[in-house]
Amino acid sequence: MGKIKVKKNKPKVPQIQDPKKDDNMVVLPPVRMSDDPTPKQIKWINRQRILVFAARGINHRHRHLMEDLKKLMPHHKTESKMERSKNLYVVNEISEMKNCNKCILFEGRKMRDLYLWMSNIPNGPSVKFLVENIYTMGELKMTGNCLRGSRPLLSFDPQFTKDPHYALLKELLIQIFGVPKHHPKSQPFFDHVYTFMILDNRIWFRNYQILSEDGALAEIGPRFVLNPVKIFSGSFGGATLWENPKYISPAKLRQAFAKKAGNKYEKRIEQKVLHEATKPETGYPDIEDAAFFKGDPLKKAEHVVVKEEIQDEEMKVEAEKENAESPKQPFSMKLKKTKTKPDMAIRRKQLKAKSKKISDQIKKRKQFKKKPVKPKK
Repeated sequence: MGKIKVKKNKPKVPQIQDPKKDDNMVVLPPVRMSDDPTPKQIKWINRQRILVFAARGINHRHRHLMEDLKKLMPHHKTESKMERSKNLYVVNEISEMKNCNKCILFEGRKMRDLYLWMSNIPNGPSVKFLVENIYTMGELKMTGNCLRGSRPLLSFDPQFTKDPHYALLKELLIQIFGVPKHHPKSQPFFDHVYTFMILDNRIWFRNYQILSEDGALAEIGPRFVLNPVKIFSGSFGGATLWENPKYISPAKLRQAFAKKAGNKYEKRIEQKVLHEATKPETGYPDIEDAAFFKGDPLKKAEHVVVKEEIQDEEMKVEAEKENAESPKQPFSMKLKKTKTKPDMAIRRKQLKAKSKKISDQIKKRKQFKKKPVKPKK
């Protein structure tokens, strides 16, 4: 007899049905742990690296401004302070060692003036600015806030396209302050704006947060004004492409203010001498007594007017008598007689002599230097 095959019932495995794909479904990316390193992005094409550092001689406010700029630029690199005795050409070597193709150097003078260099490494051009009206983020305490490392929008004044030197500055500012796309330390958001405005031959910098899409802004800081001094063809040197004709160094301005303040004493003494020399010796003879102000003022005024008219008539009569007595002269010989005031001329001469004497005394006082008194043992 043949064997009968018995079919065993195999346990059925429940099959998971795939969910229907909807068009509105959004597939979320896989979650990355916060401790994991950030993956490198391949699309980082614009490889701009900015070296931001300073030379010795800047004060605390200048240092805070430098730190604020570092916060605004995630693509920067730092370096320790450079000695002032070194030549600026050394900055090109430092930038190449740091693998940077742009450089911002802060240079201080007399612990009060700040100069800023922007350069394209290694071939140039480079620009020297005088930084004025500095207000750091800590001083302003503005309401604006933005994500650290986010990319900014750059807004330029239309005047940047009119002049060739401003066009060159615009291109340099774009390459330095523009954060490259897909930079490893940057964020893919645009939440703040840098504005560069030209006013009074200077570049005014402002940083604003974008509050909404309709254009509402809130200032973040910092604030500063760049006064361009020179544009060089090379990096930190070379031929001068452009020079600001209206630039005056802050040291010369301080000298002029000090000189103007030093002349105040001399002018005050001269004014006193002038006042004393031109002061009238007597007042009006008609109103010296207090009795002039008593009685009816209208009658007093009529009396004065009548008295003046009588004096004028007497003067006319005397002048007619003199003309009748003197022989007639030809028309060419007639000359207008000018009234001379010998007293006033003498007084002016005395005044000039006095003022000159005082000015000479002041000059001698300035030239005289007191010898230091030795302390008694």
